[in-house]
Amino acid sequence: MGDKKHAIDKELVRELAELLKETELSEIEIENEDLRIRVARHLSAPARSLSVAVPEEAPRAGKAPAGRDESDDYGDPARHPGCVPSPMVGTAYRASSPGARPFVEVGDTVREGQTVLIVEAMKHMNEVAAPRSGKVTSVLVEDGQPVEYGEPLLIIE
Repeated sequence: MGDKKHAIDKELVRELAELLKETELSEIEIENEDLRIRVARHLSAPARSLSVAVPEEAPRAGKAPAGRDESDDYGDPARHPGCVPSPMVGTAYRASSPGARPFVEVGDTVREGQTVLIVEAMKHMNEVAAPRSGKVTSVLVEDGQPVEYGEPLLIIE
């Protein structure tokens, strides 16, 4: 009977993969009783720069990394007009490689479209671009920190 269930699961995976292709989604997940299936596809070219609007109820970043400036008039960094939110669930990296200089530091002036962080998701490095020009007043994540969709990454004023 285990073989029959395995065959059914393979067919379901094929159907989900076809659904991904038809809808141009990048991943889909279903759960039913003791069965959970997640199918994801890699796009032919990873996103080079991403910019997203802050969701209404963006999750707040965890404990403040040491040395960062959390003082702003908005209380919640996600509500700050200069908030740069995470475009996806993944791992935030402040530099292009371990030991490399961070893309930005507090006090740096950035231009719109400049890479400010990388969020790795499913082994793809997705550059996060500055949605506006300005001064980086707060970095809200540490290098290698897991992040959620919409989580504030940094503030540009």
